[in-house]
Amino acid sequence: MRFAVLVKANKDSEAGVLPTTEQLSEMGKFNEQLIKDGVMLAGEGLQASSKGARLRFDGGRTTVIDGPFAETKELVAGFWIVQGKSKEEIVERFMHAPFDGGQVIEIRQIFEIEDFGDNATPEIRGQEALLRERRA
Repeated sequence: MRFAVLVKANKDSEAGVLPTTEQLSEMGKFNEQLIKDGVMLAGEGLQASSKGARLRFDGGRTTVIDGPFAETKELVAGFWIVQGKSKEEIVERFMHAPFDGGQVIEIRQIFEIEDFGDNATPEIRGQEALLRERRA
């Protein structure tokens, strides 16, 4: 099972406050262990929403909204893509993430093609497999 672990933004991350050397070192050690254990597939921090954009699709029309975005509690400041046997395993691992000060992370399971049942026709499954091969 794959999971996205989302690090929620806060006023510091939205203000562009960078982590300290100590925080970067602690996160590096945490990530190193995830990689060593074969759990981490990807992980990155994200720039503040002031450097981003949102696209809204409605009635065949697309609207572009430049950042910053007002609701920090709705924003993501970073992410991991990890794999594990269960949500409980990932929750347990991330209970030891080097965060403090009210920081929030969210763990969400990623859809696999099998999760779509019969809606994922053999053609769609083949296309998905081809796309995964190209990314690897």
